[in-house]
Amino acid sequence: MSAAAAVASAIRPIVICGPSGTGKSTLLKKLFTEYPDKFAFSISHTTRAPRPGEQPGVSYHFTSRESFLDLVKAEGFIEHAEFSGNLYGSSVQSVNDVTRSGKMCILDIDTQGVKLIKKNHPSLNPLYIFISPPSIASLKTRLTGRGTETESSMNSRLQAAIGELEYAKQPGSFDLVVVNDGLERAYGVLKGVIVEGKREGDELPKFEN
Repeated sequence: MSAAAAVASAIRPIVICGPSGTGKSTLLKKLFTEYPDKFAFSISHTTRAPRPGEQPGVSYHFTSRESFLDLVKAEGFIEHAEFSGNLYGSSVQSVNDVTRSGKMCILDIDTQGVKLIKKNHPSLNPLYIFISPPSIASLKTRLTGRGTETESSMNSRLQAAIGELEYAKQPGSFDLVVVNDGLERAYGVLKGVIVEGKREGDELPKFEN
């Protein structure tokens, strides 16, 4: 049994997915603040450079492409993907660290990662939750407001978002959808699902590409 398979048999994580700029980080920050002893992130590895304010080992495990690919060969990732020339992955070690702490592991990944988990580690059987923007226009506004995107990266993120939304529309892709059309309302839905065990989410809005 591989290390990844051993983790898969021992945990049932929550997978949070959604386009960049949908407010996933803000929603999860509220959840962690209210329930500091219940949840923890699996800290992902990435080959991209840190952004202002990001701390190694807290925001991400920042690493070189060579070291990342070495870990891929060693089956050290539950899932990994490439976006805009950078590699991202959820490592076996990071998930184990959360499990040993006694907290519920939350994985914040994209749809490529979701597909890899479903294909390669079905025994994980996580709860898949998709965080959706209310519209593509609102997503563009949020990304613009960051002040960190170039025209090229903006277009890449919007195209990626459209692809993720198309995948989310497919039956069985996600267990639940949370539309972040207002922070408090969306948080209430997310909290109800994760903390209170409710199984009622939103329907994906219709988008005009």
